[in-house]
Amino acid sequence: MKLHNFLTVLFTIVFFNSIAQTKNTDILKTKNGTLKINPVLHASLVLEYNGKTIYVDPHGQPELYKKFPNPDLVLITDTHGDHLNLKTLDGIDTSKSMFIVPLEVSMELPEKYHQQLTILNNGQGIHRLDFFIQAIPMYNLPEEPTSRHPKGKGNGYILNFDNKRVYIAGDTEDIIEMRMLQNIDVAFVCMNLPYTMDINQAADAVLEFEPKIVYPYHFRGKGGFSDVAKFKDLVNSKNDQIEVRIREWYPKS
Repeated sequence: MKLHNFLTVLFTIVFFNSIAQTKNTDILKTKNGTLKINPVLHASLVLEYNGKTIYVDPHGQPELYKKFPNPDLVLITDTHGDHLNLKTLDGIDTSKSMFIVPLEVSMELPEKYHQQLTILNNGQGIHRLDFFIQAIPMYNLPEEPTSRHPKGKGNGYILNFDNKRVYIAGDTEDIIEMRMLQNIDVAFVCMNLPYTMDINQAADAVLEFEPKIVYPYHFRGKGGFSDVAKFKDLVNSKNDQIEVRIREWYPKS
């Protein structure tokens, strides 16, 4: 290959990789399709798979979602405003969306959404849009009825896309149900005190269940942002086969 052609190819690769990073979108090939992973804000993300779009915990300005297709499915993990945000939902066209939510979230949603709801409790699973969704526990430790996130109130989720398994932790600490997970391809793991856990707990749990890829998300707490770079170091110093992807979850206004 001539030097000019080589440089042209190299520039093209770097340029388009730069665009992909700027868009904050990652692409994961599955057995029968393509999964697009779009971090949006804090705990909010958009998953696009074979023409179907899933919003997870949409909150923030509705304009953040204008670049995505309207959701076919909305997953909500908890009743707190950074997960269930009625102002955000009112600004998104969810007229043709299915909702999967825990019971307590269903009780907070206005009546106009009730015909669209499927209630999923911890330990239950359901098929929707040609893939399987499981609800798993998310809660604080030690288990106390007065904790911010008592067991059974909210859901973490595992989504099965063909041969890929995606885990969304929700508001949780390093609970046994997380540590016992198996065959997780992508994990979204929270880390913000005093609401969930610190980076040491999160890293220790990740090292135990060994997802192939992990995204630190939901990492803004009372003291500011958790040190996700340090989280990456904690994980990779003991297991460099786990890919830690640090992305932009807090776009500048």
